[in-house]
Amino acid sequence: MTKPLADPMAARDHARAMAGTKVDAMPVLPPVAADLPAGVAADDLLWEETVAAGGYATRKLARGSRLRLIDLEGDACASVLIFNAEMPTERLNVADTVKVQWNAYLGAGKLLLSDMGRVMMSILRDDAGTHDAFCGTSNAATNTAKYGEGHNSSVVPNGRDRLLLGSAKYGLQRPDVHPCVNFFKGTKIEADGTITPIVGPFDAGRELVLRAEMDVIVVIANCPHILDPREKWTVTPLRVSAWRGAVTPDDDDIRNATPEGLRAFQNVEDYFRR
Repeated sequence: MTKPLADPMAARDHARAMAGTKVDAMPVLPPVAADLPAGVAADDLLWEETVAAGGYATRKLARGSRLRLIDLEGDACASVLIFNAEMPTERLNVADTVKVQWNAYLGAGKLLLSDMGRVMMSILRDDAGTHDAFCGTSNAATNTAKYGEGHNSSVVPNGRDRLLLGSAKYGLQRPDVHPCVNFFKGTKIEADGTITPIVGPFDAGRELVLRAEMDVIVVIANCPHILDPREKWTVTPLRVSAWRGAVTPDDDDIRNATPEGLRAFQNVEDYFRR
């Protein structure tokens, strides 16, 4: 009997027979979600995907879009990069995100700022309260030191290479993989400067909702936090959804919460006046 993959025609038939097969982690095309937030029409859904442990995902989102991340089993780690979709040389600046807001800990009402003083995304809702704007993500060297291997095609992929794969889909290269924020895994800065990881596992189903304040490229890697103290490479699936939404109005509470934040929004509004 001929093995299916030894015969090109049999290989084609085998591949076509896989149509409709579903696995736990994959994009839903066209996107269909059974649990959209109240008031969101099915036609407004832009993105529905489950990101596997060690997986990555990426999408362009228009200004006003909402992005929801769900820690399905309580042990996901969403390492996130953000780029200006029109001009990717503008990207998330984690240092300014912390410095400009006078706050080291991300949560509801906080902003993700670019290196040009504009707000890229704002956090509308946060069920988790455990996020990290200090440590970045793992790389091949850190994974090799901890788990014995760390290359991208291994069973223990690293976050940086996963972010590179997502960024490369938009023509970006390794130098473009800038410092990320980590959602669902937190850190605490102690009085002596020591960084204490807060990595769980936590309760399943924690949610985070962000609003795009610009047209953005979002890249997500789901790999263990670089300071995770567990000896075993441990991470669980992440659900990602996005839908169309209104552009932030002038009277928005988050927009007007602080003078620094307001200026970042005004810089965005000036950018879109061109």
